[in-house]
Amino acid sequence: MPALSLRGLSQDIYDGLKAMAAQNHRSMQEQARLLIEREVRLHQPAAMERARSWRERMSDRPMPQLREDLRADRDR
Repeated sequence: MPALSLRGLSQDIYDGLKAMAAQNHRSMQEQARLLIEREVRLHQPAAMERARSWRERMSDRPMPQLREDLRADRDR
């Protein structure tokens, strides 16, 4: 399996990754791998095409006004 070593991270990025990993109960390596995989998948043409297709399919459907619904619910 290929491996990757990252050098030159600023301390605040390193600390942020460490905090994210802890919040998600993952190792820093698992968290970094997940973030990289997610970012790469989002930039693949197939993912963009699926998103475009869903937007087109959903464009004629009325979407709920969530903000207004939440405010109305709070006022009850």
